[in-house]
Amino acid sequence: MKEVGSIDKGTIIRTVTLVVVWINMLLSNYGLQPIPIVSEDIIAEVLAGAVTVWTWFKNNYVTAKGNQQKQVLQKNHLIK
Repeated sequence: MKEVGSIDKGTIIRTVTLVVVWINMLLSNYGLQPIPIVSEDIIAEVLAGAVTVWTWFKNNYVTAKGNQQKQVLQKNHLIK
């Protein structure tokens, strides 16, 4: 993955996806117009759960310490 600034591009994509899905679910729960991604509530909840697991299952190198750890792992060819 390419890096944007000091944060990994994949981390940004996963975090934005997580935020959008949860905002959509909250809007739906409060009777407001959700973002038209998924219309069915059950599907939206399953999608929110799946995105949550996907987002935080992956290693997200957000902090300076995390970025240092990532560099060490890459240097030793333990991650891409």
